[in-house]
Amino acid sequence: MSFDPVAFSVFLALLLLVTVMGFVASRWRRTGDADHLDEWALGGRTFGPLITWVLLGGDLYSAYTLIAIPAALFSMGAFGFYAIPNAVVLYSLGFLFLPKLVSLAHKNGYVTLTDFVNDRFRSTPLSLAITITGLLATMPYLALQLVGLEVVLGSLGIGGSATDNWFLRDLPLLLAFGILAAYTYSSGLRAPALIAFVKDALVYVVVIAAVIYIPIKLGGFHSIFDAASKALADKPSTPAGHDPAVAVDPGIYMTLALGSGMAFFLYPHAITGVFASRGAKTVRRNMSLLPLYTVLLGLVALLGVMALAAGVTPLDGNPQYAVPQLLSQMFPSWFTGVAFAAIAMSALVPAAIMAIAAGNLVSRNIYRQFSRRAVSTEAETLVSKIVSVLVKAGALAFVFTLDAKAAVNFQLLGGIWILQTLPTVLLGLFTKRAADRRALMTGLLTGIAYGTWAAYGVKSPGGGPFGGSTAAPFFLTSPIYIAVSSLVLNSLIVLAGSLLARLLTRTPQESRRETAPAVREPLGPPVS
Repeated sequence: MSFDPVAFSVFLALLLLVTVMGFVASRWRRTGDADHLDEWALGGRTFGPLITWVLLGGDLYSAYTLIAIPAALFSMGAFGFYAIPNAVVLYSLGFLFLPKLVSLAHKNGYVTLTDFVNDRFRSTPLSLAITITGLLATMPYLALQLVGLEVVLGSLGIGGSATDNWFLRDLPLLLAFGILAAYTYSSGLRAPALIAFVKDALVYVVVIAAVIYIPIKLGGFHSIFDAASKALADKPSTPAGHDPAVAVDPGIYMTLALGSGMAFFLYPHAITGVFASRGAKTVRRNMSLLPLYTVLLGLVALLGVMALAAGVTPLDGNPQYAVPQLLSQMFPSWFTGVAFAAIAMSALVPAAIMAIAAGNLVSRNIYRQFSRRAVSTEAETLVSKIVSVLVKAGALAFVFTLDAKAAVNFQLLGGIWILQTLPTVLLGLFTKRAADRRALMTGLLTGIAYGTWAAYGVKSPGGGPFGGSTAAPFFLTSPIYIAVSSLVLNSLIVLAGSLLARLLTRTPQESRRETAPAVREPLGPPVS
């Protein structure tokens, strides 16, 4: 795409504004020592309903979401709407278990989900497995935010696919990474929390303007859906990079929505945003109000249909460019700059939270837990800050060395892996004696191994492995989301293993109590 100086100027001005906000945030609502992990990584655990709402919204609806969901509709049609029921599942599940988890976190000082697992099950191997799973699931998710940012820069004509010169192609992303790393290191979670206010406001303005203005230009929604259906009919039946069954099988639609919804609040960055809230009441209110973002997500998804109707031809055939090109085609340059800045902020906010969450896992659950000497709070916070920068550098290297399809495939694997931690979390929350830690560990590793093996067996159109996230498991003939089938296998192992462990460890006294005849209590006081 050609360089637009007006759009770039507006984009740059807004990015400079939020950069200043990112550094100023270091003193925003500070309640204690900035070198304490609670202050730097969790904002002092003082975020009320409004701040938590915009922070979780900024975390949930990232740049990749704003680009990938419409791109899915652009490529596959109505299947891309799976993200809507997915959101319904995640908020319902979050309403059930997050308030109790947050109460425990405030009471016991949990910073990560591993802290909770450690406290509940007292198992070093299980805690380490949860930590490593969280890190492996976070890295490709963070890389996808940088992919989304790269798409925006390419759409502005200053990076990505917009140029063949490797230095000019990568320089804008390097600069954005440097700024992100600097204010995250300085301000911690307060930076994305403050920036999220601007990001959310701009996203709402852009999306509402788009769903009003673009249909007027294209002749109304009836004309849009008619033109989009004709455009889809002319596409190949198997979209590039997707399984043939994805476009037709309802089982995939339902299980993908269910599995993705169950997985989200298990990600370290989602838990970081939740633990920063003031308490259980704040979280419960947010789980009731965050569905408002689902309405926004439905409108965002419609942009993919509008891009089809408008006859957008994505840059390099990459559907991720469909929405940016639609916006630049339909709106004046200054508003295009606003829209691209909103998408860029939607990458910076979750990327910062993900890096902080990864830093917390390493500093709290690896460095501190396995250190042979006492670790001060200052040293713990410093390690978390350093790791947050290294994680972003690793994600950047991932983007530079591998293509976007690889990042997507690894993120699909991350979704499969992180869902396998669900039995440990739920059983730890609602019952501790019923679950055996060895069974939990076995189920977790088996679910991850099976999910990886099943995903490896799905071939991409180019012939390589990891071509998708759906397969026909066990005795079923229809494909479903691999994460769900892996979770079923995991849960069965946990159930059977816990029952077996309970039978084998039962004491002779317990056995005699269970088999001895009941002693009838007297109905009244003894007669003298």
